[in-house]
Amino acid sequence: MAKSFARSADTRNKIELGGLVIKGGLSQESKAIILGAIIAASESIQHEPAAREHFKLIGERAFMGANT
Repeated sequence: MAKSFARSADTRNKIELGGLVIKGGLSQESKAIILGAIIAASESIQHEPAAREHFKLIGERAFMGANT
């Protein structure tokens, strides 16, 4: 039962992450471009302290339906 719950939670997480790709307007891009963009954002967050807040603000605006 716990294994089934964990698998279901993992599946839901993956579906939600896929939804973010669509909401971010990248659904027509290749998988390599999407992964590259995610890696670039991750590197920016790790090396530039202000990047985390910058990306967070963009994401919050997108969730509220505002143009970025």
